[in-house]
Amino acid sequence: MPDEALLIVLLLPWAAAIATLALPSRRRGAAVWLAAAAALGSLAVTAGFAQRVRDGGSVRLHAAWVPSAGLDFTLRLDGLAWLFCVLATGIGLLVVLYARYYMSPRDPVARFYSFFLAFMGAMLGVVLSGNLFQLVFFWELTSVFSFLLIGYWHHNPAARDGARMALVITSAGGLCLLAGVLLLGRIAGSYDLDAVLAAGDSVRAHPHYFAALLLVAAGALTKSAQFPFHFWLPQAMAAPTPVSAYLHSAAMVKLGVFLLVRLWPVLAGTDAWAWVVGGAGLVTLVLGAYAAIFQHDLKGLLAYSTISHLGLAMALLGLNSPLALVAAVFHVMNHATFKASLFMAAGIIDHEAGTRDMRRLSGLYRAMPITATLAMVAAAAMAGVPLLNGFLSKEMFFAETLRAEGPVQAIDRALPYIAAVWGMLSVAYSLRFIHGVFFGPPATDLPRRPHEPVRWMRLPIECLVLACVVVGVFPAATVGPMLEVAVRSVLGPAVPEYSLAVWHGLTLPLAMSFAALVGGTLLFLALGRHFAAGREGTPLMPPIQGRQVFDTVLAALSWRWARALERAMGTRRLQPQLALLLAVALAAGLWSALPGIGFGGLPGTRADAAFVMAWIVGMGCAAGAAWQAKYHRLVALTLAGGAGLVVCLTFVWLSAPDLALTQLLVEVVTTILLLLGLRWLPQRLPASESRDSASRKLPRRVRDLALAIGTGCSLGVVAYAVMTRPLPEGTVSRFFLQNAWPLGGGTNAVNVTIVDFRGFDTMGEISVLAVVGITVFALLRRFRPAPESAMPPPQRRGQTPASVREDLGTAAVLMRWLFPAAGLVALHLLLRGHNLPGGGFAAGVAMAIGLVLQYMAGGTRWTEDRLPIRPLAWMAMGLVLALATGAGSWWFGHPFLTSHVAHFQLPLLGALHLPTAFFFDLGVFLLVVGACALLLTALGHQSTRAHRAVERR
Repeated sequence: MPDEALLIVLLLPWAAAIATLALPSRRRGAAVWLAAAAALGSLAVTAGFAQRVRDGGSVRLHAAWVPSAGLDFTLRLDGLAWLFCVLATGIGLLVVLYARYYMSPRDPVARFYSFFLAFMGAMLGVVLSGNLFQLVFFWELTSVFSFLLIGYWHHNPAARDGARMALVITSAGGLCLLAGVLLLGRIAGSYDLDAVLAAGDSVRAHPHYFAALLLVAAGALTKSAQFPFHFWLPQAMAAPTPVSAYLHSAAMVKLGVFLLVRLWPVLAGTDAWAWVVGGAGLVTLVLGAYAAIFQHDLKGLLAYSTISHLGLAMALLGLNSPLALVAAVFHVMNHATFKASLFMAAGIIDHEAGTRDMRRLSGLYRAMPITATLAMVAAAAMAGVPLLNGFLSKEMFFAETLRAEGPVQAIDRALPYIAAVWGMLSVAYSLRFIHGVFFGPPATDLPRRPHEPVRWMRLPIECLVLACVVVGVFPAATVGPMLEVAVRSVLGPAVPEYSLAVWHGLTLPLAMSFAALVGGTLLFLALGRHFAAGREGTPLMPPIQGRQVFDTVLAALSWRWARALERAMGTRRLQPQLALLLAVALAAGLWSALPGIGFGGLPGTRADAAFVMAWIVGMGCAAGAAWQAKYHRLVALTLAGGAGLVVCLTFVWLSAPDLALTQLLVEVVTTILLLLGLRWLPQRLPASESRDSASRKLPRRVRDLALAIGTGCSLGVVAYAVMTRPLPEGTVSRFFLQNAWPLGGGTNAVNVTIVDFRGFDTMGEISVLAVVGITVFALLRRFRPAPESAMPPPQRRGQTPASVREDLGTAAVLMRWLFPAAGLVALHLLLRGHNLPGGGFAAGVAMAIGLVLQYMAGGTRWTEDRLPIRPLAWMAMGLVLALATGAGSWWFGHPFLTSHVAHFQLPLLGALHLPTAFFFDLGVFLLVVGACALLLTALGHQSTRAHRAVERR
């Protein structure tokens, strides 16, 4: 199978997620088939790489992104990544089938499957990442989509709280991971995963090793719900059961274990690793098992058991032994099968009986014998009963605790006893799950009469339970090759000898396993009276309320501290915020200029009288705008536009036509938009009262004036220092000027810089513009203006005078005739931008001015009916076109957004050169037009709403 097929594994779930989200809510079957096809396709392609990874090789797909910053898009499939891909897609396929029958017909299933597939794609992105930055990116995406899945039933307060808690904890860990990745990349000299893995000795010997270890471990421990961050996982049980089954078995919570196994060659082998990873794992191992016994919610019991089993894997990794690594990976595989089946069984019980409360459930074996049998087998595997897969990894864990050689001998001697206690606790909560739900007298107060589910809903559990039995009986023949491939990709030739046989003779680990079974059974019987007395949810010891600690800290941060900071620095008025911003900028600039800014030796030019006069006019307009802002906003806005026009003339005077053109266009469209928004501002005070208020606030005005003069003078000094210096060789400016034509294919250095040399920055800027446009549109849609302030006084008192209507009609005709001219000007600016002043942004703003004129002439109704502009579609097309232009360079083996110029000889037209950056510029143009049209639509709908409100009055 070609290496490029690896991209299919990653992109197929994402493509299906987008397609599923576009489906109508009533197309439940289509959403299921699409999700199942995506999961099956990714699984099939992953299986196609089995032979290559089995031979010890790896599949690598590389595309340059930003090579100078160490950012490359790299997919890397080795044995470990292949194993986790199989788990994520295989169990994901079974969960898709299960969710088809679990989800209610009233649920928006298309949205559920879209989030689920995106979550699967993020999981695959983590395990396939060959670059550390890329890994962190997908790592945080798993947090985002788990938040959406956990809070899927957003009408449920518990779901919202659990989703928020999961997002806060795991995202904070992701930020720690980002910091750790930065340290690792700095130490190793590269962020490529292969280079980092090869630099293990230098990383461990570096002074910053411990800091990097703590940061990476924080990311792993938060994601895998390890102590002291374990409390978020039980709160996530408010999610739909298919989400819980996938999240606990093959997805998000396994990522912490995956990350530590992946970075084992880099970070493991030290005492610090043993204390941080092993210590957290041991505490979580026992704490989770103990808490699971006293849960009365089926999913709550399974959640705490997941925490405990993940603690087992972490404790094994903390032993710093290659055999322990083998045992940890093996247990991750086994845990995925029996935990997914147990969650699905719990979902069936909830679905058919109407409750998950074990205090109400009893005797369900009679009503659903097949489901009960499957659940009992899976619970027995979780308890470590022989001839089931859980028994094998549990025995390996016991064996490793007997061979432990950690930094403290006392802890090494205590490890077997801790392991035995954990084994007893796991048997006890497994027995409680089995006995409390399926045996005893039949329940009489259930919301529904329990019965077996439909055949296809039970099929995923049957497949997983069959895997538990087959692996437990024939481990070497079934999962042996998969385990060998995974551990060999981590340990290389240093893979130790191990055996997956069911029978190893009468050994001490076997005795510990049977002691755990017997001890756990006796413990369950001893707790029988405690449970029978109606105290199922009451632990014998006081519980550690991690959620209360989280809520207390969150309340302190978001309420007390944040409110205090807001009272100290925040205000509802824009002027103080701008004053604070300018003061900080001025202080930072002065601090950097303290050693001496230094002026250049270039001779100055004599001041021209016209230039000086223009600046005097501009300063007068600026001062007048500041003064009139308190009395007459329209006059202040007009004067501000005059100051902006003087800035445009300055750019022209100083030979910066691109800046002048852009400034002029932005001034026009901004002034018009501000004029349209003035109607929603509250009424001003009378002039006399305003002057009295201004006199009382004279000190503040003097402060603002001093701040404005200081900031302006500082920027003027910096500009003078730059313009009086010669342009030496080797500077960025000279590079742009010298290479605009040879490398960018254009003579307009400004435009070539924007769309080629710094195209990645422009990509970020247009993405921000799209987000801001949608946000402002959403805010304006929620805004409800008061009817009395919706229109100017003449319209509120009666009809518009006939003369005014005639003038408006004449202007409307003229504005509509000007629209084709505005379109031609925009097209002209777009086509010439690579060589002459213009470009996508300037053309988009020019087109937006034409739209503004049409809006002012006929309103949004006329604009929407006559002009084929759908703002969101234009914005989406612009982003897609810009991304496609950047990704197209990958096809030819160049970094993202690399520009190329094609030369054509056309009849009549002659020579024509077309840079690929033109299509990027076209995307910028479409997005700017769409964003401006979106804002106009929002303003127009407000106007229409206000007019209707006045008419009703």
